Amino acid sequence: MTIGASDLKRMFDAIAVAIEADRDRLCQLDGVIGDADHGIAMALGFNAVRDALASLDLAATEPTGLLNTAAKSFLNAVGASSGPLYATAFMRAAAAVRGKAELADSDVVALFQAMAQGIRDRGKAETGEKTMVDAWQPAAEAAGASNAAGKSLAESLQAALAAAERGAEATKDMIAAKGRSSRLGERSLGHMDPGAASAVTVIGAMQKSLA
Repeated sequence: MTIGASDLKRMFDAIAVAIEADRDRLCQLDGVIGDADHGIAMALGFNAVRDALASLDLAATEPTGLLNTAAKSFLNAVGASSGPLYATAFMRAAAAVRGKAELADSDVVALFQAMAQGIRDRGKAETGEKTMVDAWQPAAEAAGASNAAGKSLAESLQAALAAAERGAEATKDMIAAKGRSSRLGERSLGHMDPGAASAVTVIGAMQKSLA
């Protein structure tokens, strides 16, 4: 089974719905260690992507064009915080599948890994610093390992989601080293990082929609 532009559009639609449903919880998480707007920013970004992709001629659009459109519309809607991170993720994903009209399982895993690497590079964050990287990085590694072991895309994305969930859970035991929450020091302990929480929501929607 291959994935084309229309499948990726459906994926972004699914992410927008999932983030919208999770918006209040993400804002609550952010209220503890940030300024309570993470859910709003993520919903704004993915709703903007959904609107931008709705007007594309999917028959004439390759995955790279669709992902670049997603990057631009997310960044236009969310200029700060998570905006540049996800915009970079989508641009890296676009570069990873350039020239391909249809994506095989390994291409989708490469796209997924490129997103995680883009977030890491743009945020200059490593695992253990209580950011969305704590969910994205293990998810990308799990997807890659699963794909390399010959597992299906559905299984690889399921492995990615499980790793992201464990990673997000682990942020409760971390002291924030990056972003606004780093000002709290020890007080950030015991709380899940909102970026890691929303990463799980995004990855879950990707898994459900592409599998």
